[in-house]
Amino acid sequence: MAMKDYSDEFKADAVTLYESTPGATYKSIATDLGVSRATLREWVLRDRERRSCEAGRPTSGGGAVR
Repeated sequence: MAMKDYSDEFKADAVTLYESTPGATYKSIATDLGVSRATLREWVLRDRERRSCEAGRPTSGGGAVR
């Protein structure tokens, strides 16, 4: 089976749908979107990792070290 190339917007929307649906399962959302459960799970995990990395970054405009 050939791999499909999904847009970043589609992936972001899929993650948002999964995370905003109470009681959602990877399988139920993936089936609705026509993607595999593993693919959706990977998108969600990558998004969570990205957000945790961004949360750990220092913000600009912080106090200067003297």
